[in-house]
Amino acid sequence: MAAKSNPQPDPLSQSVSQSVSQPRPHFYPRPAHRARTNLPAFGCTDHLHGGLVGFDKQVWSCEARSETSLTLALLSPDGAEGYPGAVAARVTYSLPSPTQLKIEYSATTDAPTPLNLTNHTYWNLADGGASSVLAHEIELAADFYTPVDETSIPTGEIRALSGAMDLRQRGRVGRSIADADQGMGYDHNYVLRALEAADGLRPVARVWEPASGRWMAVRTDQPGVQYYTGNYLDGVAGRGGTAYGKHHGLCLETQRFPDSVNRSHFPSAILRPGEVYTHTTVHQFGASRTPPEGPY
Repeated sequence: MAAKSNPQPDPLSQSVSQSVSQPRPHFYPRPAHRARTNLPAFGCTDHLHGGLVGFDKQVWSCEARSETSLTLALLSPDGAEGYPGAVAARVTYSLPSPTQLKIEYSATTDAPTPLNLTNHTYWNLADGGASSVLAHEIELAADFYTPVDETSIPTGEIRALSGAMDLRQRGRVGRSIADADQGMGYDHNYVLRALEAADGLRPVARVWEPASGRWMAVRTDQPGVQYYTGNYLDGVAGRGGTAYGKHHGLCLETQRFPDSVNRSHFPSAILRPGEVYTHTTVHQFGASRTPPEGPY
């Protein structure tokens, strides 16, 4: 279920960052291990943002810090939120340059378990969330997306972009938002293009705010990005008492595809003992009087 029952900005979402339908039992070998919904009011059995108490609601320990970086660590015990296996997770936030934010995740487990970490920051390049982002301009480096059903769970199809879902050319966030797949706005996984860069990162998106000239470009090593336009923000209190209303922020959540545990043709989101989960995303910031052009 992709409806956001808690619209608070979640800096780090887990264990499975996006939507998962009723899980198949071979990933949950014991009766107690069942993914739980954090949307009981919707009467659904699907799962979102790591459950009722996901990683975003945990207290992480500070493992290392410097003037330009911070590493946080968390040990999630076997069975937490219905997930099998203990997971040792780390995330490092760093500033490689004055205009870059780099986020690096890693994790290990002692039993096969779904794992799909992401960052759920709401971005507003105009005023920090006091107004909507509908006048921001965005382009996505994707030619396909994964359509969803009436409960916002991917159907399993990987569909070529067309109409309102085609964001390959820069344009206003609000240009076709009412015509997005399910009518509420964008909350969809886009399939990013193949890796080509030597640094192992692929373009994700570029956002430009015309009034201020501020822009942000995102690159990642993940295969997908959940583009979400704050459809369920409902006036939640933010910094300085600012009320974050509908569409007052947008999210670019780099990830494995939602519901990958139930779709064998999607990139796997299962972490196994002996493997190390890694995930890197870089945000580049700048400002220009005209929209930024060229590769990013």
